[in-house]
Amino acid sequence: MGMVGGGRGAFIGAVHRMAAALDGEIELVCGAFSSDPEKSKASGADLYLDPSRVYGSYKEMIEKEKQLSEDVRMDFISIVTPNHVHFGPAKMALENGFHVVCDKPLCFDLREARELESLVAKSGLIFALTHNYTGYPMVKQARDMVSGGQLGEIRKIVVEYPQGWLSTKIEDSDQKQASWRTDPSRSGIAGCMGDIGTHAENLAEYITGLQIEEMCADLSILVPGRQLDDDGNVLLRFDNGARGILFASQISVGEENNLRIRVYGTKAGIEWHQQEPNSLIVKPLEGSMYVIRTGVGNLSPSAQAHTRLPSGHPEGYLEAFANIYRNFAKCVQARLDGQEVDPVYQDFPTVSDGVRGMQFINKVVESSNSDQKWITFE
Repeated sequence: MGMVGGGRGAFIGAVHRMAAALDGEIELVCGAFSSDPEKSKASGADLYLDPSRVYGSYKEMIEKEKQLSEDVRMDFISIVTPNHVHFGPAKMALENGFHVVCDKPLCFDLREARELESLVAKSGLIFALTHNYTGYPMVKQARDMVSGGQLGEIRKIVVEYPQGWLSTKIEDSDQKQASWRTDPSRSGIAGCMGDIGTHAENLAEYITGLQIEEMCADLSILVPGRQLDDDGNVLLRFDNGARGILFASQISVGEENNLRIRVYGTKAGIEWHQQEPNSLIVKPLEGSMYVIRTGVGNLSPSAQAHTRLPSGHPEGYLEAFANIYRNFAKCVQARLDGQEVDPVYQDFPTVSDGVRGMQFINKVVESSNSDQKWITFE
């Protein structure tokens, strides 16, 4: 793996590195860790990399790595930069034969996202997007229960992601994560909805297998002087006729990362909380409510394949993140070996999920700015 971004002072880069390393299938061999060449070199030294493979820019990294022999050069790049620096390295990597892992959202805008989707299709390369919450075993169990008909016909989906860390205007204090996420020149046209609303949208579609068809959105800026939304509420209509509610907020005081989803069908409902990830609550139409636990009982093959530890040993955020990297790595290794990979390991978000995420951002903003009640998703 070669990394773009994630140098000193970054948050998500370290998470990606830990997740990629967890299963021993990926080695970080090079990087362009900062737009500042000196900072990139210092960051590479922190990670004990060969100084000759620590680069001053992603362009230099891709050009020089391509010149190395296949058994030495990087096999893929991991992009962990702010949103406005996703497209350039992803495009150049695909054009030069390198697979890609990219942090979400996919790009700065929908035009870039669609161009990347076309490049992936043209190149045949593997592209993963780190909607990491889809990596949890109980999320996969929920998806398999829905697809297996255990909930019956899906009627209602409620998904929410409240945080409280932007309850005050901390971007004015040069807090790095807040400063770029609230800056439209780096984040894009949405703030909260682009940052965490897209996670909620992706989770709802992943678990249910349904797609959003229409929406009615209300975005707000509740901290005076902020440039992008910090709170939003969206009514949803899905392609099977189900109704939904999505809300995302970064001014909900006291909340940490309280991503939660409830799915209701004609036979049963299910409920999952990211802050209690090892439990899936099941509420049948007839009979008593019960809880399915990671590592216990007759789980679906997908849930079992994405569980590492015996029951009672918590698995969480890093393990879910690592499941995406492990599955991606198995697909890349199979491609290098000319083999087929087990379908259970082909399960990770792709560039097409990223395009849907960017379309979601666009349509939420369009809906919030419109006097029209319902906006068509496509």
